[in-house]
Amino acid sequence: MTLDIKRFDAEYIRTFSKEQKEPDWLLEMRLKGLELSQSLPLPKPDKTKIDKWNFTQFEELTSNGAVFQNFEELPNVAKALINLEEQKNLYVQKNNQPAYLQLSPELKDQGVIFTDIFTAAREHGEILKKYFMVNGVNVDEHKLTALHTAFMNGGAFLYVPKNVEIKEPIQAVYIHDDANVSLFNHVIVVADDHSSVTYVENYISPLDESKAIVNIIAEVIANTNARITFGAVDNLAHGTTTYVNRRGVAGKDGTIEWALGFMNDGDTISENVTNLIGDGSNGDTKSVVVGSGDQKQNFTTKVVHFGKNSNGHILKHGVMKDEASSIFNGIGKIEHGASKSDAQQESRVLMLSEKARGDANPILLIDEDDVTAGHAASVGRVDPIQLYYLMSRGISKRQAEKLIIFGFLAPVVNQLPIEGVKKQLVEVIERKVH
Repeated sequence: MTLDIKRFDAEYIRTFSKEQKEPDWLLEMRLKGLELSQSLPLPKPDKTKIDKWNFTQFEELTSNGAVFQNFEELPNVAKALINLEEQKNLYVQKNNQPAYLQLSPELKDQGVIFTDIFTAAREHGEILKKYFMVNGVNVDEHKLTALHTAFMNGGAFLYVPKNVEIKEPIQAVYIHDDANVSLFNHVIVVADDHSSVTYVENYISPLDESKAIVNIIAEVIANTNARITFGAVDNLAHGTTTYVNRRGVAGKDGTIEWALGFMNDGDTISENVTNLIGDGSNGDTKSVVVGSGDQKQNFTTKVVHFGKNSNGHILKHGVMKDEASSIFNGIGKIEHGASKSDAQQESRVLMLSEKARGDANPILLIDEDDVTAGHAASVGRVDPIQLYYLMSRGISKRQAEKLIIFGFLAPVVNQLPIEGVKKQLVEVIERKVH
């Protein structure tokens, strides 16, 4: 699997970077990524062969999207997710183009930065450089991180200064409605010392079919005694090959909470790693997956304990139907020296058809004695006793199955802090399972 280097070569990257008026350091990283992408191997997700998946052959990297001047001009798929009366801080991207941005004057006055990744590079380059692929994801991890660095064509940057607590959620909506444009989206969320923020993002695609590549990296950094709640719903079209890497780094007494809904209709591999660097740091990951059709998916969720008294929890619930196949790898790793740490995980998969497949693989890697750790995993069908009980109360079999499924997925759905996003996730789940 090689990149069409004749078209998307170093000169292409230099031209693209110049058009965006990027600083020299970012161009240098891009060129390094391009070079490394020719030699680095693909990642090797456990029990999933991805060497035949298309991660490199794409048609376009840019689109000509209009900037929306007001909320009413936004596409309906975006407006359905947003309550304008409540949502004062919002970024909308259409394909790879920044389309709409709103940040309240109060947050601006407090020094909060929320903008598209290109404006961040131009206007806040020194802050961006401090966090862009430094402590989170590295350019040389494998072919897909190198390609991402070279061809990054969208994304957002959110920076919350020290001692700033943002009460209302900040929302980003990434619309992919051009089947020929691939998306290499980079998101950075930083909460500096003693600050807090909730960030929720949606990837939505109204397309019936797409052959695009979507390569997403999110770097989430919670510094000393900072808290970040990161919510996401990914809902990309059938035929889209998706790689998503969401990486968190928590400092002393820092907390990162993830609420992730994976609703893509195409093949997907996902890496979600939280590094608990500081003493007393916390990482909590809740994710739901619904697989349908013949799609293949692999999800690796990992919490690595470096700091003493650090706490990590993983909860994953998946529903598989038709001939969908998904691998769920949960890894809790406690490094030597991370005494008094606690690593817990739970993976549950519900199968709705005989040809569906779901594998739950809990893994504990413990290099320290004075710790607590545990895991639970199960794979099975809808509980016939629950089904019988509901049907005995006059509920139809279809409705009873629906209630069981939504109860099964509720621990994550209910964590999403924006009602429009929660409603969208419920609607997507209903479409996919029925």
